[in-house]
Formats: sequence, C-alpha cells, structure tokens
Amino acid sequence: MKIVSQIKMPIENEMELFEKKFSNSMSSQVSLLNRITHYVVNRKGKQMRPMFVFLIAKMCNDGEVNERTYRGASVIELIHTATLVHDDVVDDSNRRRGFFSINALWKNKIAVLVGDYLLSKGLLLSIDNDDFDLLKIISVAVREMSEGELLQIEKARRLDITEEVYFEIIRQKTATLIAACCAMGAQSVNSEPAEVENLRKFGELIGIAFQIKDDLFDYGEEKIGKPTGIDIKEKKMTLPLIYALNNCTSRERRWLINSVKNHNQDKKRVKEVIKFVKNKGGLDYAISKMVHYQKEALKLLSDYPDTPYKESLELMVNYVIERKK
Repeated sequence: MKIVSQIKMPIENEMELFEKKFSNSMSSQVSLLNRITHYVVNRKGKQMRPMFVFLIAKMCNDGEVNERTYRGASVIELIHTATLVHDDVVDDSNRRRGFFSINALWKNKIAVLVGDYLLSKGLLLSIDNDDFDLLKIISVAVREMSEGELLQIEKARRLDITEEVYFEIIRQKTATLIAACCAMGAQSVNSEPAEVENLRKFGELIGIAFQIKDDLFDYGEEKIGKPTGIDIKEKKMTLPLIYALNNCTSRERRWLINSVKNHNQDKKRVKEVIKFVKNKGGLDYAISKMVHYQKEALKLLSDYPDTPYKESLELMVNYVIERKK
C-alpha cells in the first residue's frame, strides 16, 4: 500500500473531501438503503478511479480542481459501484474485496435494486447540475462495459477468440472505465477536446496493461486473492492462453481446447494447461505486450510539465504493471 499512499499524496485533501461528498451523494429516505450504502462506503478499495480524475484535473489545470471535478469523480464511483453490485449478482459471487457482497447479505433482489439506485443517483448528480458533457463520458463507458462482458460470454461458449477480439473485449470491459476517469478529469476543468481525447487514450492504454497483468496472475504462484487457474476454470480466454493456442500443433490445440472446455474443474488438468502455456512462451509474450502499453501510456504524458500530479500518474502507470494483487 506504500506506493498507493505516495500516488495519493498530491491529492490527499481532495480525496478526503471527495469521500464526504461521495457518502452524501448516496443518501436516501429509505433506512434499509442507507444501511446498505453505508456498508458499501466503508468497504471501499484503493479508490484508483477517483484518484485518476483528480490527478488528471490538477495536471491540466495548474493544480486546481472545481466542483465539477468532485461531481465527475462521484459519478464515476457511483456508477462503478453499481456495476460491481450487479456483477456480483451476475457471477453469483459471495465475496467482494474480502468482505461479503451485497447479494450474499441481502440476496439478489435487493442487490439488483441497490445497483439500479446507485446508477440513477449517478445520472441525476450530472443532470441536476447540467454536467451533460460528463454524463456522456460515463454513459459511453457503461455501454462499452456491457458490450465487452457480453462479447466475452459469447466467445467463451465457442472458445474461438483471436488476439484482436481479446483486445477489443478488454478495451471495453476494463480499459473503458479508466479511460472515462481520465477524460472526466480533463473535461471537468474544461480542457480542449484534443487534450480530453489524448488523456482518454492514456487511460485506455493503462486499462489494457492493467487487464493483461490480471491475466498473468492466473499463472502465478503468489497468493493474490484470486486462485491460480481461476480464468481457465471459468473458460476465460486470456492473452497467454491465446498465444499458446496460436503457437502449437493442431494436436496440442485440440488437447488445449478440450482441457479448457471439458476438464476445467480438474485441478491436475488445469495445472497441466498452466505448465503448457508457460512452456509455449505465453507469459513472456503477455508481459512484452503489457510493457508495450505501459510505454505508450507514459509517452502521452511526456509533453506535460513536471509536476507532482504528473509524477503520481507516472507512478500509477508503473504500479499497474508491478502490483502484486
């Protein structure tokens, strides 16, 4: 967590105030809803997304943020939280960040309604303040996230995913929200359209590198809260696996597809798949791609003057690919 504190340092005051504003933005007349949203607020993660919003805004605006920046960060966090609540229902998951998920404690019906409530709160926060430009950024992100998830489900059924489709899935599923945070930060301080687009692209590149790193955890030995081989068990086609499939004999390919499709619950077979992918150079290939996206992201920051905000963003890019969980 030390590096996260270091990244947060130039926006510490903003993050503190943001937490209060975010908590207030969830309030309701329904006590059950307040109890649940209180539970959500107290189990927050590293808060990378609002951190991106504030660091970008301050880098673009001589270290200043405004009320729009706070609203933009709150909208992102409200809608992101809504998607997580719904994801846990979709995945039938009982845990989130080491705690019980909302659907585990209050059942699916309430979890779906709470997700809907958070989504509407996010939309209204923008509409009530005429932040239609900010609302457009997050709405596009939500549409793309849904498309990415559905594309992944469609491809998992047939296991016919190419590297090109893989990158489209992770761009939509993971990168689009980080891209929205960066665009939101720039837009909130009324940056020029070209700059907003440049920083949106910056966020997208980081998001892609972030997801490749996540894929690599599936093949690691470290305890990271996600068991090794979980993607294989869920028939998710990750970059190391796709590379191995494209660089093996047709006999090996049949064995690999059969293993993922029909023997994904067999621990011994999953271990064999992991070993096979490693031997085929799948991990080395994925690492080289991840580093490529990291460098491309850093390149987009190079024209900005050196400030604590730029420094934190550079730290963030490096943290994404060096993190241990």
